[in-house]
Amino acid sequence: MRFAKGHGTENDFVVLPDFEDDLVLTPALVTRLCDRRAGIGGDGVLRVVRAAAAQAAAGAGNGSGNGWRAAADAGNGWAEDGWAEDGWAEDGWAEDGPDGPGEPAAEWFMDYRNADGSTAEMCGNGIRVFARYLLDHGLVRDLAFTVATRLGPRRVRAEPDGSITAEMGVPAILGPGRAVIGGLECAGLRISLGNPHLAVLVGTPVDGFDLSAAPLLDPAEFPEGANVEVARVTGHRQAEMRVHERGSGLTRSCGTGAVAAAVAAAVASAGQGAAPGTGPGTVPEAANGTWTVHVPGGRLAVTLVGRASLLTGPAVIVAEGELDDAWLSGADDH
Repeated sequence: MRFAKGHGTENDFVVLPDFEDDLVLTPALVTRLCDRRAGIGGDGVLRVVRAAAAQAAAGAGNGSGNGWRAAADAGNGWAEDGWAEDGWAEDGWAEDGPDGPGEPAAEWFMDYRNADGSTAEMCGNGIRVFARYLLDHGLVRDLAFTVATRLGPRRVRAEPDGSITAEMGVPAILGPGRAVIGGLECAGLRISLGNPHLAVLVGTPVDGFDLSAAPLLDPAEFPEGANVEVARVTGHRQAEMRVHERGSGLTRSCGTGAVAAAVAAAVASAGQGAAPGTGPGTVPEAANGTWTVHVPGGRLAVTLVGRASLLTGPAVIVAEGELDDAWLSGADDH
């Protein structure tokens, strides 16, 4: 089995090329791959699958069916909120949307797994690393293309400076929420980017908060758990953030978490609230703009525009290799 190792702002991943959807990616294998002492090490696994192969396997009920079913249930793999209504024409993105004449269907499906083997709806750093792998291996024809995910299609684009921009969808502000972080009860804003977040704005440096253990959440607010971000505004459209990721723990960065932190900071800085429960599109116009979010692993840019959000940052493939057959054969024994 071939693999690659990559990271985006030190949020690191094991990349598994499985073009024809042949691999049964068990939780045991994922956790073993992500083990930093006995495996390759990573915050998660990115499986690279041809979208047609994943869709066919799910439809036929054979093959691995690793993840396409959730996307298909959302509407043949395409989530309606995956594209901004304005088409982002001013930013050079296609106006036609995923079904328009100028936009081909996604050729590749990103099957993302957390380090504990659980599935996740989206990974902002992961999709950029996924895109970097496709670009480096000549698996896409253009510098801007579409990736299929469990949330539907997401556009990505390689930038002239080597960074990658990815569409993160419509931030849905769901209202206030609470968590106990390191024994401290903290109030925050519940935000969904397809995966759940609690963004807690604080007035002191974020490294003073203990995120080594999973924050305690109200199951009524977060029945499926959540990523918890602690963020502080440090300047004009500047923020710092640390995160405890659902299924992965304390990580050096989180792409969707950076977007959630930027949304919370932008709403607060604009002096406008967002009505709870109103769903997507609740980020006020005054909060639009680009925020720089500093994380332990580097720096990310989050652009809030209209009903959409974009994430820009580095994506690096650091090594490639082949898993040892004897090691791999023992994956299910651990």
